[in-house]
Amino acid sequence: MTARSLGPSSTGHPAVDAVVIGSGPNGLVAANLLADAGWSVRVLEAAPVPGGAVRSAALTVPGFRHDLFSSFYPLAMLSPAIRSLGLERHGLRWCRAPFALTHVGHRTCTAVVHDDPEETAAELDRAAPGDGAAWMSMVASWQRHRDWVIAAMFTPFPPVRTGAAVAARHVRSLGEFARFAVLPVRRLAEESFAGEAARLLLFGNALHADISPEGAGSGLFGALMTMLAQDVGFPVPEGGAQSLTDALVHRLQQRNGEVVLHSRVDTITVESGRATGVVTASGERHAALRAVLADTDAALLATRLLRDAPEAQRWRNRALRFQRDHATVKVDWALDRPVPWPDARCSQAATVHIGSDTASCSIQAAELAGGRVPGDPFVIVGQPTAADPSRAPVGAHTVWAYTHVPLRVQSSGVEGVTGSWDRDDTNRIADHLERIIESHAPGFGSRVLGRHVSGPLDFEAVNANLTDGGLGGGTANLHQQLVFRPMPGWGRSETPVRNLYLASASAHPGGGVHGGPGANAARAALAHAGDAAAIGAHARLRAALRQARITR
Repeated sequence: MTARSLGPSSTGHPAVDAVVIGSGPNGLVAANLLADAGWSVRVLEAAPVPGGAVRSAALTVPGFRHDLFSSFYPLAMLSPAIRSLGLERHGLRWCRAPFALTHVGHRTCTAVVHDDPEETAAELDRAAPGDGAAWMSMVASWQRHRDWVIAAMFTPFPPVRTGAAVAARHVRSLGEFARFAVLPVRRLAEESFAGEAARLLLFGNALHADISPEGAGSGLFGALMTMLAQDVGFPVPEGGAQSLTDALVHRLQQRNGEVVLHSRVDTITVESGRATGVVTASGERHAALRAVLADTDAALLATRLLRDAPEAQRWRNRALRFQRDHATVKVDWALDRPVPWPDARCSQAATVHIGSDTASCSIQAAELAGGRVPGDPFVIVGQPTAADPSRAPVGAHTVWAYTHVPLRVQSSGVEGVTGSWDRDDTNRIADHLERIIESHAPGFGSRVLGRHVSGPLDFEAVNANLTDGGLGGGTANLHQQLVFRPMPGWGRSETPVRNLYLASASAHPGGGVHGGPGANAARAALAHAGDAAAIGAHARLRAALRQARITR
């Protein structure tokens, strides 16, 4: 097959400066930043609703609004890319629960992250003397380094300027920081805290990703998420995750950007090594005068959308080794009352982690790596209505829970699960999750009005970017981060095809709703455009992102 060429007049659509594939948060952030620079932008979305993995719908019974995929967005609160857009002027309102996070287990006391770090420290100290001071030391370290950490996360790799600034300020402690960056969460927890409660906060947050507690870098991820819980909480958009998407779309449309739904891109057209536009599954052609930005899975981009481009052959070969993160089973419930947790503070928490102890966390991670469905899984329970009551009738609540599962099952600790991930398999996991919650919150089942179950195949069917049911855009393990993301030797949004940029969670800095990959792709497109207007726009964008980083 040869790459197909298209011209602006042959498409049926006016040519635009940039075509963005996918209306997830990264695609919409990129589109907004390019529109701010004066570019004409068209976003093509395969689904009937924009948002990618940031969407809401009525999944269970009338009057209840559920988030289909992601739900809580602490990284969005600190992201320079999202904060620079001023989405509050476009209808976005953030809501926080009284408590960001609790962790419950069979063999340990409930661990609670209060709004006030002093209160968190006091409670941890009562559980294990000395842990309160250790908590406050971690909080102080986070506050000293927060802006630099955020800058490094959201700067194209390698973060030369940020890295030089950090090195200049902390030259005597660079060795300690380098060690901390690769420390497994088990070692970090054991070095930092004496008690199980504080350790479980780090473990639970590390297990949001697919890194083992004994894996390099899991300590950094666990500490980051734990400190985000203490710093900004686990906030939700008022009205549902869709409200964040709606604000991004509204802002883009005010700048004459387009979002075209029901438009699944089939092929990226390449001419003389340069991306010139796309062709949709229905045969419509959209010409891009300056850039194509792909908010798509990296392997999908390399092997499907660029299947006709010989320039991408080496990339395609490398994409075959692209590693997904663990698959997911998620259950959404409509409840007539709050979850009856014995500790009432759990009912007021945005997120509740369920994990028996640190040993069980490591065991379930090892089981997942070996293809076994854990019988004692780590479970994340989300309670959006603890922060935003508007999502359910008065007094009622929306609740969800998810757990990771292996896509290819070798054995199962849950009776009857075969690994086909058909409706029977996913319902068996859902029943198992209900039993786990019931064991910690007796009476939970009697409050359920309706439920909706999504398994690995369901996620991919709704959103092709959630390949194999992974929600993180690829593994978060160290071998596929930084210069190794999405493939060894890359680490940036540029691709082998000129004017084509990877703008998804498959690119640095990876998963999470923060818009970082989209912002990096937009910056790269502007920088490579080469004309005076684009250079000026790139400089303004960098200044806006820098200002957003330092202004809280």
